[in-house]
Order: sequence, then structure tokens, then C-alpha cells
Amino acid sequence: MQRKSALDFILQDNSYQSMKEPRRLATILKNLQSGVGGFTDIGLVNAAGNMEAYTGPYQLYGANLCNEKCYRQVLKNGTYISDVTGDNGVGRRIVIAIKHDLPENTFFVLRATLDAGLLHRLLSQLDIGPNDDAFIINENGILQTPSRHHGGLYDKIDLPVPKHSSEAKVLEAEDALSNPILIGYAHVPGTSLILMIIRDKSEVMALWLRPRLKLIGFLVLSIVIVLFTILGGATYLVNRIHVADRKRVIALHQGEYTNKLASIGRLSSGVAHEINNPLAIINQKVGLIKDLFFFKEEYAGDQKLMDLIDDVLGSVQRCSSITRRLLDFSRHMESKIEPIDLREMINEVLVFLEREAERRGVDISVDHIDDIPEFESDRGSLQQIFLNIFNNAFAAMEDGGHLEITVNRRDQDAVCVTVSDNGCGIPADDIQRIFEPFFSTRGDQGDTGLGLSITYGLVKEIGGDIQVDSTVGKGTRFSVLLPMQTD
Repeated sequence: MQRKSALDFILQDNSYQSMKEPRRLATILKNLQSGVGGFTDIGLVNAAGNMEAYTGPYQLYGANLCNEKCYRQVLKNGTYISDVTGDNGVGRRIVIAIKHDLPENTFFVLRATLDAGLLHRLLSQLDIGPNDDAFIINENGILQTPSRHHGGLYDKIDLPVPKHSSEAKVLEAEDALSNPILIGYAHVPGTSLILMIIRDKSEVMALWLRPRLKLIGFLVLSIVIVLFTILGGATYLVNRIHVADRKRVIALHQGEYTNKLASIGRLSSGVAHEINNPLAIINQKVGLIKDLFFFKEEYAGDQKLMDLIDDVLGSVQRCSSITRRLLDFSRHMESKIEPIDLREMINEVLVFLEREAERRGVDISVDHIDDIPEFESDRGSLQQIFLNIFNNAFAAMEDGGHLEITVNRRDQDAVCVTVSDNGCGIPADDIQRIFEPFFSTRGDQGDTGLGLSITYGLVKEIGGDIQVDSTVGKGTRFSVLLPMQTD
């Protein structure tokens, strides 16, 4: 059932089109083999019964499975787990198939093959005596695993086949020598397989003759183990559901966050274009006025008037510089690998904080090392990373604070950007959790707690690393290590 659950998860986590890609399907098989183990192949069967995608050791690509039992049964029941098929040596296998509906009233079937040796390995882990027996049969009484005393693989057992039951049960019978035995059995859910454990009745009854305290101790221990198993399994499943839900919410928030940044880029681009037109007119008209004043001695000699005109032209140039940087920033908002000038990119991000820095009296210093060349990286991700870190620093500082940005060359393949502030700092109990999703020390200010989590993910996606050191009351230092891929 664990392998079936793994296939169910794959169906939820991957689209039909993505799984049709040979590389993606091969990656899924490799992950299954390394994660849960036992898988030998995996394939996609379309509604016409054709094996549309396949990876594994068998020649099944393009095969039509309409007449195969697994295909007929999965269409009927939605899922199918076969008996053990193949020869007595290498090649014994179990087929698992799951039907998955698609839009427009169509479907496909995810089909995988398990090494039947899994059953034998699982049985070998059972703690049974030398005279006991444990094996698996199908509903026709055919052995699916070798038995010690009741036949070989694919033989029909010489014992009664238990009737179907949703619970594990025990029945009495006699073996071939008319010795009384007890048969414990349980039907494997969703399959025709039955797990059977055979034990001599006299040995079982001897257990009841042992001292009462040992029996009570055994029962208590068994109950504790069962309770811990149930508790552990339930905890594991709840944690998986919780983690999956958190990932879903994170993905939604990250998409919303990316859309907001894209909107900022579009807005800045539009504002820059709209402002550039009147700026050009102002620049042209003021320049014309200055030229006209030069032709008249009464104005040309008025230094105060000329200084006022120069102030207007200087302000126009400053506005033009700001709009150019806004346009440059908006053009690079989307994720794209391109040459990066780190100095220029940091200055582009700081443009958005200039007004707030002036209003709050925050001093910003940038210390660059001149020998850092251009390198290949994701400009959009870097902009988001530093914008998040700078915003966090501003939120932590009081008015009149100081933000220091230092760029150092670590080695030939890495550069480190350090962002230090003299804000409130982070408590030691919180320092290990700041990169966790939804963790925030400013919850009463409407903070979602996703900024640093998204920043951490972006840094890891581009192959970098991020570390934080902080002292309460003194400030915080973020160190972002970026890989350099130069030409």
C-alpha cells in the first residue's frame, strides 16, 4: 500500500503532459527506486490502451494493453494490483495500475511494476519460529511466495483458502499429517492477496500455560507497541498533510508576491515613460530661455537669474536619471539569466529606498570591491533578494539609522554581499526560525512572515547561501554568498 500511495502522490504532483516527457518519467522512477524502493519500471497508458510513455527494462513502449487483465480491471475498479507473475527466478513482478481522469471525459492509466522479491523480504522480517510458516497466496490458493512446509512458488496450498474478510482472523485446521494448526490470515486491501501465518496449535497453547505475569507483560508490551505504531503513523501522516498544505500556501503567496513585484515593474515603467515626456519639454524650454537670456545683456549679467535656470536644468537632469533607473529596473524584473554588474544592480534596487531614506534620515553606505567582474546569474531573483533584505533592514531601524552594504570577493567562484543595520536586532530564540515560512516578529504590523522565507528559497535556487548574525539592541547582519559563473 505504501507503493500505491507513492503513485497516488505522483499523480497529484505531476501533470499528464509533464510525465509524458521521457526525462521526467525517468526521474520519477529513479526517485521511487531511491525513496520507497522496489520499483522496476513505470509507464503511462492512454485511453486507447497504448503505452504512450515508458521507462524500464522491458520493451513496452507503444504496446497495446487493451486485452491485458490489468487494463480491464483498472477501468472497472479504478485501481489494480496483480498477483505475482513471471518465472521462478529473475523476473517475478507485481503490476500496480491506477486510473486518473482528465478533462473532456478522457483518462490515462499510471502503470508500474514492482519486484516481487519485496514480498519475500517483508516476510523474512517476521519473527516466527523454525516450525512456523509464513507466506502469501492469492484468492485461488496459489502461493505467491515460497512456503516452508506447504509447497513452492505457484503451487496450490494443501490448506483451506480463507474467506474474504476486512479484518485479520484466525482459524483452526490440520496439516498434511493431521496435526492441529492455527492459521492467522489477513487480506491485503485492494488486492486478491492473502497473508497467512501457520503455527502448530500445541506450541500456541503452550504459551498460555506460561506464568500469568509473563502473559500480562506480553499483552501490555504488545498494546504499547501497537499504540506507538498507530500514534507514529498518525503523526507521520498528519505531518505530511501539514507540510503539503504549508507548501501549497507558500506557493500561492510566492505567486502573489511575484505578481506584486511584476506590477511594481509595470507601474515604474509606465510612470517613467509618462514623466519623461514633460521633462523633455521642460528641459527644452528652459534651455531655450537660457539661450535667449544670453543674447540680452541685462539678463546675461544677472547671476542670480542664471543660477535659478541652472537649478531647474539640474533638477530636470536628476529626474531624468531617476526615470532611467526605474526603466532599467522594470526591464529586469522577470527571471532571466544574464550578465550581472553587481554594483549597478544594487544601486538599481536602492533607488526604491532613496525617498524613505531621506524622509527617515537613514544613512546608506555601499562599499564595493573594484575587482569583481560581471558574472552570469538571475537578475530578477537577485533584485527580489536584495529588495527583501533592504526592506527588512529599514523595518528594523529607527529614524536616523545606518545601513551598510559591503561587497567582497570570497574566491574565484563566489562573491559575498553583507547587509548590516543598527536596528533592534533578533532574539537568539528566533534567529534559527527567521527563514521558516510564516514566522514573523512583526505579526501585529500585518507582516505575513514570507519575505525571508522566499528570499532563502531564491538564494538556494541560484546556488547561493544566506546567513544571519544578530544582537538584540545593536543590529543585524545578513551575508549572501553568490556563485560567480564568468565567461
